[in-house]
Amino acid sequence: MNRRLRVGIVGSGFMAGVHSRAALRAGAEIATVLTRAGSDEVATRLGAARAVADLDQMLAGVDVIHVCTPNHLHEEQTLAALAAGVHVVCEKPLAVDAAAARGMASAAAASGLVATVPFVYRFYGSVRQMRARLRSNGRLTQLRGSYLQDWLADPSATNWRIATDIGGPSRAFADIGVHWVDLAEFVTGGRIARLTAQLRTVVATRKGPPVKTEDLAGILFETAEGLIGQLAVSQVSWGRTNRLQLDVDGVDESLSFCSEQEEQLWVGDREGIRLLPRGRSTEAAVARFDRVPAGHPQGYQDCFDAFVADTYATVLGEKRDGLPTFADGARAADITEAVLASASSGNWVDVLDGDATTREQ
Repeated sequence: MNRRLRVGIVGSGFMAGVHSRAALRAGAEIATVLTRAGSDEVATRLGAARAVADLDQMLAGVDVIHVCTPNHLHEEQTLAALAAGVHVVCEKPLAVDAAAARGMASAAAASGLVATVPFVYRFYGSVRQMRARLRSNGRLTQLRGSYLQDWLADPSATNWRIATDIGGPSRAFADIGVHWVDLAEFVTGGRIARLTAQLRTVVATRKGPPVKTEDLAGILFETAEGLIGQLAVSQVSWGRTNRLQLDVDGVDESLSFCSEQEEQLWVGDREGIRLLPRGRSTEAAVARFDRVPAGHPQGYQDCFDAFVADTYATVLGEKRDGLPTFADGARAADITEAVLASASSGNWVDVLDGDATTREQ
């Protein structure tokens, strides 16, 4: 880095810790952390020079902020940063509804500032290897996969994301399903054009009012390029702490990436099946994401570190391939809106130019 960026962390939870570690490893200085009480203990824990309780105070002394607060606060905090000329990294979902997310993306584009969203599964070396193979893989035919977690499988478990006024109207899909969709569109270069979805709430109450957000989602979709696809999303699948799997079928070969076996890419073709280890690619665009040598497992924090490093490099004037921006965050919100519309109506829904319109079947 040509100079040391000054960074502010907005929030103090688990994701604030992930962001702060990545910021420090990228060589930035964490100047401030914003908490309700301006807690010095939080500042020490996150490696910040000091804590503040006022966003304007933070914005006056930083180059970049990381918005790691509950979803309903993202829009106000992000727009304030952009208006102050501060670059933004904002957790997904960008906002609790698609219109707000599109507004944030528009504001970021108009500002000329760097505004990114941590779709960090793009930064696995095996994913970049998958993307590179698909560029010369001939016609694709099908996408399928899942994103499964178990952190809410226990009926006694609860979290702020469950409440619609804080987390938004969708939980399982908006929280993790969008990661799968972003990854599928990123590696294939395609776009989901229409879908039909079903949502289910398995645990009706969790230490409070009735739960109105989904535990499960099942989606069928078709891309603009003619691929058909299926996606299963769950936050209540025992034993699957964090399992994202993406399968892509083509006329020449099929590929599969799984976050639980992130060191290898599964390949099937006329000759049979084989596992391609990460870290052996000679293509510079792929090898750049092998941040640790083959045989040394690459993990989620490594991917987050790469995402933040690429964000900061872009702030400093470099161009980095595959960096997820607010446009991608708005795209995720559009897909979420289509999922909710389909689940409510029971119909297929078109996803076109930021709008979801119901198509009668």
